[in-house]
Amino acid sequence: MGSDTGSTILLVEDEESLAVGLEYNLMEEGYRVMRADNGIRAIECFKSHSIDLIVLDIMLPGMDGFEVARAVREKSPQIPILMLTARTKIIDKIQGLEVGADDYLTKPFHLKELLLRIQGMLRRKAWYNHALDSQPPYSFADCRIDFSNLSLMRGDLEFRMTPLEAMLLKYLIDNPERIVPRKELLENVWQNTSQLETRTVDNFIVRLRKYLEPDPAKPIHIKNVRGIGYMFLPEDQVLP
Repeated sequence: MGSDTGSTILLVEDEESLAVGLEYNLMEEGYRVMRADNGIRAIECFKSHSIDLIVLDIMLPGMDGFEVARAVREKSPQIPILMLTARTKIIDKIQGLEVGADDYLTKPFHLKELLLRIQGMLRRKAWYNHALDSQPPYSFADCRIDFSNLSLMRGDLEFRMTPLEAMLLKYLIDNPERIVPRKELLENVWQNTSQLETRTVDNFIVRLRKYLEPDPAKPIHIKNVRGIGYMFLPEDQVLP
């Protein structure tokens, strides 16, 4: 049985044979499973039920997974989203992360890997909620971050972060003016040493820069240290 027995998973997959097999195996792990075979039904199900995690295929009839993820994120920044994609292009993975997915899995995949990803995402969800609830607001430059409700203000602009984005930002804030390697971020934010690519970190940094930076193309607060990782600078500084 899964370690998160009782969690409800919304499985959005239009390929009937795959959906039936995944539903069976998830239920065998102790999860409750709700299925939707298109984007419209997925959003209806999300709105009318309490969902703990969404497994979301990108290629859906009518309304694709990107649109579903966007709609879900408008209502709930907290819910973990695992995207399934038959596409191998990096741009599709980046687009998935940009619309709010927490992780992605490329088809075909091993069942065990899917189950491990889900288990890890649910575990991290509980950990993020606990870690962020007790964090006081943090201000720097013209930004103010309220970790308890995942809101970020830059001037008059307001953004809502996902828990994963907030934890990544919190880790950088807790380590100011220090080069933080990508591997360290994967280990301490994603709590993951093997399943994710370091490119995943870069994609999430791009998202944070859109919130924090006056000009994301010329970042002044989250600097890239080529080949190593990132450095958080509360004030505009020139790296040596």
